Amino acid sequence: MYVLAQVISYLLGSISPAIILGKINGVNIKKEGSGNAGATNTLRVLGKKAAIITLLVDILKGVVAILLARWMAGDEAAYLACVFVVLGHIFPVWFGFKGGKGVAVAFGALTTINPYIGLACLAVVAVTILLSKMVSLGSILAAVSVPVWTLIFEPKFLPYVILPAFLVVFMHRTNIKRLLSGQENKLWR
Repeated sequence: MYVLAQVISYLLGSISPAIILGKINGVNIKKEGSGNAGATNTLRVLGKKAAIITLLVDILKGVVAILLARWMAGDEAAYLACVFVVLGHIFPVWFGFKGGKGVAVAFGALTTINPYIGLACLAVVAVTILLSKMVSLGSILAAVSVPVWTLIFEPKFLPYVILPAFLVVFMHRTNIKRLLSGQENKLWR
C-alpha cells in the first residue's frame, strides 16, 4: 500500500486543471502568457473564473494525496506523498512531463500535513505580494521558508520538504532572472 500511495499521489499531481481548461477554451496555456500551467498564468490568459478553478483544484490535489496516503499507509507515506504529488504536478505524465511550478499543490500538501506550515507559508506569500505586487517573489520566498517552518512545527517532516521546496524555487528560475534584472511582471501596477 505504501508504494501504491506514492503512485496515486504522482498521478493525482499529474492532473493539470490549467491545461485542461485551456484545451476546453481552445488555448494552449503552455504557449500563452508566461507559458506556465498554474493559476497566475491562467488568470492572465483565461480570466478569474478559470484561475480560481485552477488554484482550488491544484490545492485539492495536494490535500487528497496526503489524506489518501495517510489512510492507505500511515504518516510516513503521507510525508512522502508530498514529494510525489509535487513531482506529478511539475512533471505530469499526462501532459508530456511539462506542468506547473508546484506552488498551489505544495501548499495543499503542506497544509494537510501541518496547518501551521501552510499558514506560515501563506503569510509569507501574502506579505510579499502586498509589498512587491509579485506572485513569483512570494512563491519563491515561501518555498525557501518551508524548511524553517517545518523545523519549527513538524521536524520529522523536514527530510521530505527539501526536494519539493527546491523544485518550486528551481521552477521559478526564469522569474528569478527577471527579478534580478528588474523585469519581473507585477500582479497589478
